[in-house]
Amino acid sequence: MKPKNKFQKQIFELSKKLPPITEVQQEWAFKNCFEHIGRKSAKGIITCLHCGHTWKGNGHLADTLLDTECPACSVKLIISNTRKRTFKKSEYYCIVTVRGSFQVLRFFLIQSYAKAGQKAQYSISEVVQRWIAPNGKYETVAKTRPTSYYVDTWTCNSELEIRPEREHHYINPSGVYPRQQLIPELKRCGYKGDCFGINFFDLFCTLLSDSRAETLQKAGQINVLKYFAGKNFHRIDSYWASLKICIRNHYQIGDVSIWRDYLDLLRFFGKDLHNAKYVCPADLNAEHDRYVSQKRKWQERQKREKAKKKALEDETRFNEMKSRFFGIQFTDGLIQVRMLDSVEDIMIEGDILHHCVFTNNYHLKPDSIILSAYMGDNRLETVEFSLTKFKVIQCRGIQNKNTEYHDRIIKLVEKNKNLIKKRLAA
Repeated sequence: MKPKNKFQKQIFELSKKLPPITEVQQEWAFKNCFEHIGRKSAKGIITCLHCGHTWKGNGHLADTLLDTECPACSVKLIISNTRKRTFKKSEYYCIVTVRGSFQVLRFFLIQSYAKAGQKAQYSISEVVQRWIAPNGKYETVAKTRPTSYYVDTWTCNSELEIRPEREHHYINPSGVYPRQQLIPELKRCGYKGDCFGINFFDLFCTLLSDSRAETLQKAGQINVLKYFAGKNFHRIDSYWASLKICIRNHYQIGDVSIWRDYLDLLRFFGKDLHNAKYVCPADLNAEHDRYVSQKRKWQERQKREKAKKKALEDETRFNEMKSRFFGIQFTDGLIQVRMLDSVEDIMIEGDILHHCVFTNNYHLKPDSIILSAYMGDNRLETVEFSLTKFKVIQCRGIQNKNTEYHDRIIKLVEKNKNLIKKRLAA
């Protein structure tokens, strides 16, 4: 893509003047960006797949050796008992440098081909450059990449040109050349070579574009910086005032995700987010769980209030449909059965027995009525009786389980179904 504005043209011209990678930089990449394998044969012969050197393991120790150092090239090897003779690998390598006033991240695709008994062959190709201005503004210079599921598939013979930002331009390299060149603005922000596990590009752009990132780094709030760094650093806006309280009180936030959820809970309950008592809890997890429990209770109350409101709205409709059956009750001397003649009573029945008679609106079905079987003050089971089939459709106890009186309740209702039939006829 041709550069379209002054910023892109400046970067494109500087990109063409970047020096090629040096032999020292290449050797460092080949040696440090791969996990080098020491292939051990069945006879205990170990072959370094980096330099090709072969030697005999030290007796029985060779059978249990996990890693060692090649006596020829001093590369650390991972010993592998395998018959495989050829190995291919691809990794990314980054050089942090400066060109003009720009901080530049140069990413190289390095590939290795190793065969037992031979010195490994390596290739290296620069595929992506990230150019970051002192104010955090950036552009990407890269080679083309064909449509593929593999991140390391690049058209290596294509030209490095200005490209629209794509997901595959976000590269986490397996190795970074230790001699980093930094622009003064990045040094001023407190960066000293450690990216703390944050993507280099995200860290540099965040530090240069927002002074709050610099504050977090210098205050040692690295977990917070790692959590928010990147394009969505603006998410920190809602928590910045509380973070300043934490910094002032030397409170280190361990699990930022839990702390953020906890702050949202405090905000929900109207707590003072500028008070260290709340935002710097001694036991974050315990306080978080306590407020989660409180919110659940609040939600349950809201749910009950909503149910009560709905019950009042349904009451008129329920009375029109079922008032002719109000007052029906009968007993066998031990168990009493009565018609539930209000929506509130049906809601209470569902709450006590923990079933869905109210929430699923069984009381509003036009072809059935809801009865309650009880003994003394104890509710036993809820009965749904069909007005078209004139029989019990279902009979449920606590948590939809049958009680020991289940069959007796059904027989009692069936025995007195004529009472219901008379009310229906009337």
